[in-house]
Amino acid sequence: MTRTIFIGIIAMAAIVIASNILVQYLFGQWLTWGAFTYPLAFLVTDVLNRLHGAAVARRVVVIGFVVGLICSVIGTQIIGEYGPIVTLRVAIGSALAFLIAQLSDVSVFAANRSSQWWRAPLISTLIGSTLDTALFFSIAFSGALSFIHPATDVSWAAEALPLLGVGPAVPLWVSLAVADWAVKLSLALIALVPFRMLTRTRPQVR
Repeated sequence: MTRTIFIGIIAMAAIVIASNILVQYLFGQWLTWGAFTYPLAFLVTDVLNRLHGAAVARRVVVIGFVVGLICSVIGTQIIGEYGPIVTLRVAIGSALAFLIAQLSDVSVFAANRSSQWWRAPLISTLIGSTLDTALFFSIAFSGALSFIHPATDVSWAAEALPLLGVGPAVPLWVSLAVADWAVKLSLALIALVPFRMLTRTRPQVR
């Protein structure tokens, strides 16, 4: 295992753990602090993909998935004021969204590897981020998917409120998803800077 891969594994695990902790703390009305740390997982995946190829990136994604799953299981066993700090639906949504979104990111990046340097990380992250947001918030909070775990009360997430406080009335979870998605898209653009810095002077897999 090279030093870069080892650092990538540590970085992915740290991001997943930090995001699972920070998601419990609100940032404003529509976000949590975890919304700002989780998208860094896509940067780690893309850097490893560029430097070491899709196979290595997928292995690191699986490690991140296992770490996230462990965090979620632990969270379901910790009882807060309103019940478990991580409901079963949130745990399922988080795990599936991470795995599907990150593996999609790896595949899209690989398909665009030979194009301009910014194209692969930008397109793959945009697609992966969109999948992640759609899957997580739907699985975790949509009333239409309550059959996943009927005992989980998501009625609070169905409250009709103006979209982000200014738009048409939508379920609360939709505003949360849109805000989260907007942060991911913004960070996808910002992440191009560190991506370029970390990959431009090192040997890359073509």
